[in-house]
Amino acid sequence: MTLEELGWRASFDLAPEQVAPGWLVGRVAVERRGSYVVYTESGELSAEVSGKLRHEVEQGRVAGLPAVGDWVGIRPRPGEGKGIVQLLLPRRTQFSRKVAGRRQDAQVLAANVDVVFLVSALTADFNVRRLERYLTLAWEGGIQPVIVLSKADLCADLQSVQAKAVASAPGVPIHVISTFSGLGLLELPAYFHDQRTIALLGSSGVGKSTLINRFIGKEVLPVGEIREDGKGRHTTTERELLLRPGGGLIIDTPGLRELQLWEGGEGIESTFADIEELAGDCRFEDCAHDTEPGCAVRAAIEDCTLDSERFASYLKLRAEIRHFESKQDAGIRDQRKRHAKMLNRALYKRLKEKER
Repeated sequence: MTLEELGWRASFDLAPEQVAPGWLVGRVAVERRGSYVVYTESGELSAEVSGKLRHEVEQGRVAGLPAVGDWVGIRPRPGEGKGIVQLLLPRRTQFSRKVAGRRQDAQVLAANVDVVFLVSALTADFNVRRLERYLTLAWEGGIQPVIVLSKADLCADLQSVQAKAVASAPGVPIHVISTFSGLGLLELPAYFHDQRTIALLGSSGVGKSTLINRFIGKEVLPVGEIREDGKGRHTTTERELLLRPGGGLIIDTPGLRELQLWEGGEGIESTFADIEELAGDCRFEDCAHDTEPGCAVRAAIEDCTLDSERFASYLKLRAEIRHFESKQDAGIRDQRKRHAKMLNRALYKRLKEKER
């Protein structure tokens, strides 16, 4: 494998001094609880992160540990098929969410992605509000989103559901497909041109593994049987970077049960560009779109040119981001206080030693 086949481009910023003599540049293919599989020009290596890199992450000098899709500098162990990840190269793009639970931190699901296929099944589980959430995180991470509506053969009212998707994602490409009948599948490979990396994200059972098997041309991923309620069964258990015959790369991801925002100011502006445009026509610049006179957003809701549920989703996501930012600020303050206490204790200890 060459670096170009792994998605490397000459335009990527990599100073020669960043990678020490004897190191390799590689791309993270699989992440398994602290250990990694890394693709390099010398072959596939099993790797762990160096203590120095972990320390830099803990000190906040590096934006997290490597994720699938990341480019890394790795020191190989000759003859062992192993290596140590010494360097995390800057990410061009990333798809990330807030980690589950109370911790105020982000989890990177896929890095250095060119296009993300947001896969949603046209079954009873279809949800435009969830789709808006995916779109917000894609735009925020600098990734071009493409909506893929799968299982069209199971949809009784295809035209109506497709119209809802179009209304929730102005300007975003939308493809309706069926891996059962082959509908729409010939349109998707064009996105892989120029060795692009495409990540597939969506809930469990929407057909991501089946679609990837079509892209690869053989059964490389297990596929679950469809349940009686029309939903697929969860099969993918880890994120993985796959090479596609004919060019391009695919990042497969497990189904997401939870997708909390951790940032998304710019992402919301892109996802809800129609509402942002309306807000620009309000009489007051700080209009809250509530009871203010001359509110263009409320006028659009009243004349049914803006869906009230879409506006409610917009407000909910903005509130979610503000809440996270306030928690994050509080966390930073607490961290500074702890750091100040440690310094004061160390100073007090030194003064006592001098007195002796």
